[in-house]
Amino acid sequence: MKTVFVTGAASGIGQAIGTALAEEGHRVILSDVNKDGVDTLVEALKQKGCKVEAFEMDVSQQSAIDLAGQHFPHVDVLINNAGIQYVAKLESFPAERWRLINDILLVGPAMLTRTFIAGMKHRNFGRIINIGSIHAMVASPYKSAYVAAKHGLLGFSKVTALETAEFDITINTICPSYVKTPLVEKQISQQAQEHNISEAEVVNNIMLSPMPKKAFIEMEELVGSVQYLMSPAARNMTGQTMVLDGGWTAR
Repeated sequence: MKTVFVTGAASGIGQAIGTALAEEGHRVILSDVNKDGVDTLVEALKQKGCKVEAFEMDVSQQSAIDLAGQHFPHVDVLINNAGIQYVAKLESFPAERWRLINDILLVGPAMLTRTFIAGMKHRNFGRIINIGSIHAMVASPYKSAYVAAKHGLLGFSKVTALETAEFDITINTICPSYVKTPLVEKQISQQAQEHNISEAEVVNNIMLSPMPKKAFIEMEELVGSVQYLMSPAARNMTGQTMVLDGGWTAR
């Protein structure tokens, strides 16, 4: 049994991963800025006998990250998943929104890793798993903040992998193409507005068009990838990017 800390756990990918790992028998701390959402999930999992705890946290706030380190000094696995999106041309992109996206998607994971890494080194074990995106590999118009942050996450992971190479610690980034989550559902409507096309056209002509397999990535694929990276079979896989993109980047 490992102690796992998951960010952005109230919905979407974080909820799926947190739920699967809790049901597998791990102790899971489910954190999210949405207190009601994460509390509801924790209660449902406790009824199943799972060892779970809720922790309200805004990953863009250093004080909240510091508090997480104080509350949970023993974390074996950190899953950096929390994220937001905003779609707009750069000249109309609100400056404060641009900074917030990078604080949540890049600075937050870096500072959480910084918080838990000392304990991982002391115990000579740690698994840090970043939930990246196909946009850590390629770019799309109107997503400058998101693409910049996700690209930065890969560079951060490589540096951290080098700094922890002497320990049984790994850090890797899972990069899926589109997954049907509330975040992506919101993107569909924003993209339709920016491109002046229908939402169906956004899905078929923008989101799935670059993918030879023409399919959204399923939650079970992400859960399985996390389980692999946590396993002994992946103990020498570090600083790497696991791409689940239906062949997008094979072209």
